This record gives sequence, C-alpha cells and structure tokens, in this order.
Amino acid sequence: MTYVIQGRLAGANEVISAMNAHRYAGSTLKKKETVRCAMAAIAGSVPRFKKPVILHFRWIEPNHKRDLDNIRYGAKFILDGLRECGKLPNDGWGWVTGMSDEWAVDKEKPRIEITIVESPS
Repeated sequence: MTYVIQGRLAGANEVISAMNAHRYAGSTLKKKETVRCAMAAIAGSVPRFKKPVILHFRWIEPNHKRDLDNIRYGAKFILDGLRECGKLPNDGWGWVTGMSDEWAVDKEKPRIEITIVESPS
C-alpha cells in the first residue's frame, strides 16, 4: 500500500533550530508535522495493520540543498503519525521490522511516497 505526503517535512536542522530558538518551539514543530503525517495517512486510506510492517520512503525534494540524513529525519514524524492515527499499534521494533530510503528531485512537486508492506511471517 502506498500513500503520499505532499511537500517536504521539517528536517533535523529545522527541528534543532526551533529547539534552540525557544524551549517549546521544537515540540510545537514536531506536533505539527506529526499531525500532518497522520492526516495524510487517513486521507491516503492507509489500513490498520495487524502484523509488523516494512516501510519504504521515497523522499522527493525540490532540489539537492538538504543533506540526505536531514531529510530522513522526517521518518520520525511519519511513524509517529501512523501510530497516532491508529494505523500502527506501535512504532517500535516489534511492529517496524525494516525501513529503506530512496531520494529523487522534482522541482514542481516535492513529496514523500510511503510504501508499507506487512512483514513476512
């Protein structure tokens, strides 16, 4: 099952800058991005998983300016969003058995494509 989050998510550098600017700003940014990810999962008709999953993230950025590890930080928001909207009971080791990443550029339509498959038994 694949769904899409339009645009790009805040990266590690943005979260760190927010935390340094004000003690609650980092928390506010995390909550905002987590809710955004939860809403995308609901809008994308992501089912409730009853077995552990493997996730593949395709990070499509508008350019090459951000470092890959900075972009990848968005996985935290995505997993927390899936948990928060009830699609995954937990985002720990018992429920997420693998993750992979791929990066691309689309100047006109940056987005994150998330593919989730149930882990083999």
